[in-house]
Amino acid sequence: MAITLVTGGGRGIGAATCLRLAAAGHDVAVGYQHDEQAAARVAAAVAATGRRALAVRADIADGTQVRAMFDRVAAELGTITGLVNNAGVASSIGPFTELSEADLRRVVDVNVVGYILCAQQAARRMGPGGAIVNVSSVAATLGSPGEYVHYAAAKAAVETLTVGLSKELGPAGIRVNTVSPGVIQTEFHAGSGEPARADRVGPGAPLGRAGDPDEVAAAIAWLLSDEASYVTGATLKVSGGR
Repeated sequence: MAITLVTGGGRGIGAATCLRLAAAGHDVAVGYQHDEQAAARVAAAVAATGRRALAVRADIADGTQVRAMFDRVAAELGTITGLVNNAGVASSIGPFTELSEADLRRVVDVNVVGYILCAQQAARRMGPGGAIVNVSSVAATLGSPGEYVHYAAAKAAVETLTVGLSKELGPAGIRVNTVSPGVIQTEFHAGSGEPARADRVGPGAPLGRAGDPDEVAAAIAWLLSDEASYVTGATLKVSGGR
């Protein structure tokens, strides 16, 4: 039985992933921090497919809250078999020289420390056949100059985390991979101060448009599936060619 926790599962790529996984037969824990109503809606949509669902709150940058989140998933759904490290934050777009220390620390705390804390809890609980998918960004290789270099650096750290964990956890039968989205039509861009950024930047991709959350969710679901049973340590770009 597949039991998967999706952090940041209440909206965007996370919400689309929860629904994809439910359709593929997973019971799903919908992780969230702020928007309880959105997470509850996603959990209800999962339940409507006949799968078990749980909405669970945690600030993933806080180790105590992360441990409590995993404990609740275990108590209410059972032993976790999959983790999608998806929750993420950016900060206002702007030049690197104007970056505040507070924004820097929050981006690193959520996108790096949070991913590590969640992966650690998952690795401690999973058995053979377990799988982790870290959601990165093509910013990790493009650098995001003039917008958010610190976010790009954090996502590069996520991709390195995947490489190291895939090698360390492989002997235990646990696979670790990354999906690296390009510009996707989600609410994420509002957090960087430009809600319509996907409309501005998306047409610059070789495929000429921004992506849809479900296109990223499809890649995540595949990496969690038995069809990807020999795939670990990989970064799969879903970026329209960027």
